[in-house]
Amino acid sequence: MVLPVASPGAPVRPFGAVLTAMVTPMTPDGVVDLDAAVRVAKKLVDDGNDGLVLSGTTGESPTTHAPEKQELVAAVVEAVGDRAVVVAGAGSNDTDHAVRMAVQAAEAGADGLLVVSPYYSRPSQEGLYRHFATVADATDLPVMLYDVPGRTCVRIAPGTWERIAAHPQVVANKDATGDVYAATKLAAATGLAWYSGDDALLLPFLAHGGAGIVSVSAHVVGRTFAEVVRRFDAGDHVGALAVFRTAIPVIDAVNGAGFQAVMAKAALQVQGVIEHRTLRLPYVEASDDEVAAVREALAQAGVLSPATAGAARVGQ
Repeated sequence: MVLPVASPGAPVRPFGAVLTAMVTPMTPDGVVDLDAAVRVAKKLVDDGNDGLVLSGTTGESPTTHAPEKQELVAAVVEAVGDRAVVVAGAGSNDTDHAVRMAVQAAEAGADGLLVVSPYYSRPSQEGLYRHFATVADATDLPVMLYDVPGRTCVRIAPGTWERIAAHPQVVANKDATGDVYAATKLAAATGLAWYSGDDALLLPFLAHGGAGIVSVSAHVVGRTFAEVVRRFDAGDHVGALAVFRTAIPVIDAVNGAGFQAVMAKAALQVQGVIEHRTLRLPYVEASDDEVAAVREALAQAGVLSPATAGAARVGQ
């Protein structure tokens, strides 16, 4: 597909401004539910998402397998067509495995790749650079790197950023370091598009020249985040803040416990988008009490229809 073009005066946005790190819906027995995935994808694009990130952490990438990932990409690409960018996760602490995922995603029709730092292994900066370059070399797809030291135990150093930014396929970063000042300096030094990987930091990133966000809360507040970006780009910063504040209950409910995949599936079930909130171990689906808290947050944010505001199915 044709990747989004930034509006005049806006930051360069190779993948658009608002992307959701999409869950992977499953049936009660843990089988990937492609019909439900298509439903979620269409809903997200209808809500104003420019892009969808498949098979990331929120998509349960560690516990879904190669054929499932390929089928998911193919189904979503077919469903959304040219309406959104489809970015596929190619993250592993095994570089050869990450390369295979990248190639398979390209074959399935993905528009880009998300490549996270190798987790658990804690490689050196030279190891990080070689990992990223090797995966980026594997296809012609544009690459968004993903710096999330809270999950990988290693942070990409400025010198490594400067080296890898020279790779023609590397065009962006999803930044989940929480360090907005460092992001400002790195984006300026590298020329890469910088996306917030933290829902709470959308406005600070925009204020510091960020391209947008790769979000979990946008499963249910995508319209809100799209409006925040629109107002910010138009210079209505007070209005952007006012709109952003309406999403605070959802941001807290979906992200607060640190189990984003769990709570995002609960939120989608409350909205009636998916029927089941099943996950694969070691994730455990939200309890009925947790679902009730998510429902209350969605009601506070005004993102429940009358049909779902009262109650939602909680059975599996």
